[in-house]
Amino acid sequence: MGRPKVKSQYPPSSAESDRHVEYILVASFDIDRGSIMEHQYPGPVGGDEHMLAELMLPDQAHVRSQDWTIFFLHKDGAPEEGEEEGEDGEQNGAALRASTSQRRRQRRRQRQTGSGGQSQGSWHGGEESDDESLLDNIDGPPLVYVLNLVNTKQDNSVKRGAVVKAMAICTRHSFLHIYKPLLLLALEQYFAHPALETLAGLYDAVNSMDLSLMPRLAYYEKFILQSSDAKDLFLEKFEAIIDQRMAEDDVPKIDIPPTTPSPTALQASRSRFGLPRDTHEFDSIVHYANVPVPVKVPVALFPETVGDFSLIKLISTFSKPHSTSPQPFQPLHPHLTTGGSLTHPIIVLLNALLTQKRVIFLGHNLPSLDVAQAVLAACSLASGGLLRGFTRHAFPYTDLTKIDDLLNVPGFIAGVTNPAFAHKSEWWDLLCDLSTGRMKISPRIQQPALTEGVAYFHNPQNGQPGAATAATLVGAGTSLASSHSGAGSSGPNAADATGDAAFMANVLHAIQQRHGENAVRSKFRRWVLKFTRLAAAFEEIVFGATSLHIQHSSPAGTPSAHTNGASTPVEASGHGYVWASPISRTIELAANATRIEGWRMTRSYYNFIQDLAAFYEYRPVKAIDVHHLHDELAKLRLTHDQSAAIYLAICAHIHTDAEITHLLAAVLSGTTDIAPSGGAAGSASVGFQGQHGLFYLALGLFHPKLEVREAVAELLWRIQRHEAGRHFWEGLGRFARVGWERIMTGRLGGVGEET
Repeated sequence: MGRPKVKSQYPPSSAESDRHVEYILVASFDIDRGSIMEHQYPGPVGGDEHMLAELMLPDQAHVRSQDWTIFFLHKDGAPEEGEEEGEDGEQNGAALRASTSQRRRQRRRQRQTGSGGQSQGSWHGGEESDDESLLDNIDGPPLVYVLNLVNTKQDNSVKRGAVVKAMAICTRHSFLHIYKPLLLLALEQYFAHPALETLAGLYDAVNSMDLSLMPRLAYYEKFILQSSDAKDLFLEKFEAIIDQRMAEDDVPKIDIPPTTPSPTALQASRSRFGLPRDTHEFDSIVHYANVPVPVKVPVALFPETVGDFSLIKLISTFSKPHSTSPQPFQPLHPHLTTGGSLTHPIIVLLNALLTQKRVIFLGHNLPSLDVAQAVLAACSLASGGLLRGFTRHAFPYTDLTKIDDLLNVPGFIAGVTNPAFAHKSEWWDLLCDLSTGRMKISPRIQQPALTEGVAYFHNPQNGQPGAATAATLVGAGTSLASSHSGAGSSGPNAADATGDAAFMANVLHAIQQRHGENAVRSKFRRWVLKFTRLAAAFEEIVFGATSLHIQHSSPAGTPSAHTNGASTPVEASGHGYVWASPISRTIELAANATRIEGWRMTRSYYNFIQDLAAFYEYRPVKAIDVHHLHDELAKLRLTHDQSAAIYLAICAHIHTDAEITHLLAAVLSGTTDIAPSGGAAGSASVGFQGQHGLFYLALGLFHPKLEVREAVAELLWRIQRHEAGRHFWEGLGRFARVGWERIMTGRLGGVGEET
């Protein structure tokens, strides 16, 4: 049986690959006329050209020889009826925020009725699912991301003694940072030859970039790739797509060994077939101005990940002042200061984004690129690759002339360089000063009313607030957790009920140990995933039901089509987050109550519900909650019968490659507490830092029941043959491997009795 067909992210025949870049803009500053738009190629973007030019020429651009800005345009991919090609009848291109509600309602109606959008047939048939395509487009067409370069050249022959020009590339690709070296070359070319032909040459060059050999990954495959440092993870997909291309082109095929080749053979294959040195990035070449410019395109990107920001830089900027000279936050706010007045600033920022507060990053005397990258990093921080609604309401760079548009956007995230914003506390809820590394909560921030969820934890018997008032919400998370844990309690739960302090200690330790950007992003991805699972449990307890989890319709104990008629035992029918005890569940949910209630009223909350419903139909494993069952094995003291039911349920439902990928993603998403001083033994060798890998599954090899041991051994055999699973297998300890070999040998030889 041959390898399944691998799809390309940008197939050569698609219109998307034909236009990596949609527009190229040039603006300049005139001493008499101000910011002006010189050229737009291949046509006008639409909207207010003057405002676009102002965005391209940021404040104080003339005092620097070079600066970068990033901003977004909300623009449909096709012209409306009655419009000319290239016009934007939907919004003011520079204001970026005009209404598109009518078109969104129409798209939603089309999705509900099954018309429009992507056909469901492309999600089935054994091919790679396009789940990310649906999620990307569920809120409308992708944004147009604008990367802008400003250059100032001294020239005594002109007024003010300098010429200031800016060139921008407009693309729907979120990896717009790959165009930086090309913009540097092109703007120099434009200074020498300020003509439309210069833009045409750049436009043709960037749109000739070939990304057709970059494979499309499913959601869980992206999750695994971004959580690992292994440089050959999913290399098989690159090999397969090369084989497909050679077959299409009728080129004689040279077999690539199915097993891991020797370093010499691997290098020869890469030079012959163009295999990447690191599968996290796809290498391509753009030929411009007689210069071959190498570019590296990220293979796995989630929504809300735009550009080449650094979470490590953002965290370090605000962590160093807090660690050396902590300053208490005033005023306290129940959504933001969930750990009290000395809540870590990054947690305050995360809370502000999750609860849709107005956040401003101020970078006085800093390059515009610094504030833009801080905004992009913040969007990714809160999204975790799961939540949406941040970048669509983000202004990576703006100024005072756009303040009216900014204040019309609820829950914006904006980057500014003008210090005047710091003195207008009515404009923002949280000010993040990049120059000082300090955050400030606005004294004018609106305090929320007492909610049913918080009231429930004041009086869990009937959910009534009793003596609680809105004033008790200030510091409610800490006080609620303390009251539930007991007046004289001690230990980590009493001091850090939310777990945020321990989490930040773990993150900072990883940064100190130079674990890298991917490792830090993975930590916040797991934090956001845990938060959504806590919110689901919170809603089930307080309201009796939740939309944050979709349970398989078949009740426990009834046959399921996913197991060829086998039934799922009651012990394996659980779902959601797993706590070691009911007391720890009450403490953690009480501590997170205000944060969860704040999130439940935001666009990211409703987007998440919408995404879950859209993705559920195409989720590989539906009948059981794989994440829940794996956490039960890792966290709970189970009887032999309970653990046997869980092991057998997992083994019965995990067979295909897609199901194994789902299981491996659940393993990586595990919420087992990990000490900041290190990771799980045996996992670091394959690049999954801080994870236990297959350890808890492999414990089933030593279960007292023979059927469990054999089922787990077969599951591990399937994982070993999986393109990502083999990396997990390599991280398994020697003791587990010997146990697996003993069971498999016994099965083949008819040996193996109950112990």
